Amino acid sequence: MDNLKKLTDDQLVELYVQSNNEAFDELLARYKDKLYSYIFFNVHNEDMANDIFQETFVRAIITIQQGRYTAAGKFQAWITRIARNQIIDQFRLNKSENTISNDDCEGDIFNDVRISVQPVENQMLTEQMLEEACQLMDELPMNQREVVYMRFFQGLSFKEIAETTGVSINTALGRMRYAILNMRKMADERCIAL
Repeated sequence: MDNLKKLTDDQLVELYVQSNNEAFDELLARYKDKLYSYIFFNVHNEDMANDIFQETFVRAIITIQQGRYTAAGKFQAWITRIARNQIIDQFRLNKSENTISNDDCEGDIFNDVRISVQPVENQMLTEQMLEEACQLMDELPMNQREVVYMRFFQGLSFKEIAETTGVSINTALGRMRYAILNMRKMADERCIAL
């Protein structure tokens, strides 16, 4: 099994095609955390995230076994694209929009902690600002929210984001630009300093 860790994704896929199930187990181990995080971030529901995660790997297995996977050194982008399509299909099936209401927020976001110089208060301020930014991000259209998540939470480059989402780099950059503009507009409307 240690030898499998040294192989590339495409080499592992090739071994799996040759009936080496441990090779696919290694692929699963490499990407399960990132992929599940990506799915859960988009659906905000643990049961739905688990279902989509499982369906993603089932579809990957079927595609590989049917010989339709094209080895190009981009397994992570490919598996993430499958997950993305599953998420979209799930939302279409439920005929619901992927929006989160801000009505559940408690308390006033304006307080004097923002002007404090105490380390604990600064940490609280940073956490609050991150929470507010995430709440604003949750209200973005899915394609914009997805780019923001991939860029800032997964650390992907715009080239990787473009490959994962199946769009051009310019489109990925444009989505990020509009996401930032939309978040700034929402922050201004709510008098939130980001």
